Amino acid sequence: MKVKIRKGDLVEIISGELEEKGKRGEVIRVIPDENRIVVQGINVRTKHQRQVQSRGRTLSPGLVKFEAPIPVANAMKVCPKCNKPTRIAIQRESGKIQRVCKHCKSLMDE
Repeated sequence: MKVKIRKGDLVEIISGELEEKGKRGEVIRVIPDENRIVVQGINVRTKHQRQVQSRGRTLSPGLVKFEAPIPVANAMKVCPKCNKPTRIAIQRESGKIQRVCKHCKSLMDE
């Protein structure tokens, strides 16, 4: 199934961890093969990084924080016009595919 959320979209988390639910963030990366997205500031994980030397450079050790992917079904796109999380309709006009808000019927790709 095709993912209707794209990089740069503003999304709201609708399910998942209690502290993450209801938060909004921008989509950093879309992973369509796994039906997952990476959202800025959401699902932040901590990784213990050991000191590694490769190609003459040394990566410093310590704790590294990064955003882990979440399922696309746990997020909804926020309409820029009505500022509500909404489902997305696809509209085809003269060979162009456009995304439309289900609530206010406005175009999202302008």
